[in-house]
Amino acid sequence: MRSVFDNPMKGIALKVSSVVVFLAMQTCIKLAGSGIQPGQVTFYRSFFALFPIMAFLAYRGQLRESFYTANPVGHLKRGTLGIISMGLGFYGLLHLPLPEAIALGYATPLVAVIFAAVFLGETVRIYRWSAVLVGIIGVAIVSWPKLTLFREGGVENEQAIGAVTVLLSSVLAGMAMIQVRRLVEEEKTSTIVLYFSVTASLFSLLTLPFGWDLLDLSPQLFLIAAGFCGGVAQILLTESYRHADVSTIAPFEYTSIVLGGVLAYFVFGDIPTMSMLIGTAIIVAAGVFIIYREHRLELQRQASRNADSF
Repeated sequence: MRSVFDNPMKGIALKVSSVVVFLAMQTCIKLAGSGIQPGQVTFYRSFFALFPIMAFLAYRGQLRESFYTANPVGHLKRGTLGIISMGLGFYGLLHLPLPEAIALGYATPLVAVIFAAVFLGETVRIYRWSAVLVGIIGVAIVSWPKLTLFREGGVENEQAIGAVTVLLSSVLAGMAMIQVRRLVEEEKTSTIVLYFSVTASLFSLLTLPFGWDLLDLSPQLFLIAAGFCGGVAQILLTESYRHADVSTIAPFEYTSIVLGGVLAYFVFGDIPTMSMLIGTAIIVAAGVFIIYREHRLELQRQASRNADSF
């Protein structure tokens, strides 16, 4: 029988492609301008992502069945967590240098480990707890210089608030990941992706009365492009898991910090600070170790299942 995970190189290529397209999305959002309301950015990102997602599902003949769900409340919970996380993350993205926003976003998998132990009852042993603690130290190293800017006012204060919102975004994204793990037990991946974009588009419209900006053509085009990039990147990411397992693909998420640093330097003139580089290295090391442990544990579980089958 042909293995589902028989082409790891293709999976890796799709994963790296998704990272590049997600970076293009983030770049488009920053180029749109820092004064745009986060709810307005979220609407463009979610609504225009629907076009490539629905086109892809229609091409695969899965569009109609993807709208069927047995757990609308679960999608509502995932959408609520996701939309708030996205809005907070976009605020931070608009007010922080791109590499720092990316680095602080790496807190999400660390938070997810904690929540998996608390809410899902997963067994987390000393190795992963140690990696989480080390990763949190790395997050503190990256964020502390920004947090100390609260007293400065002006642009510095906005960067401090941006750091806080990205951290809050990571916490909520970790909670959303737990909800997704519950949903995948009974829902198709395409259904989860589709309903998130739909609910995020609808929820973000609720921020309209709080004052959306009347945008010129240029920022509108950047935000529309961001939405399309987000949808395409989600497709690439989803497809990558068809060709290689999670432990093979997941470490390539960290290529975003290198690519993002290069992009930020040439497009925005951002130069990484020493604290950002040190903290990011610690976060990445902790994240890779957690992925390695997950891979080793999965191998052990497979070996145990194979032994029980004889």
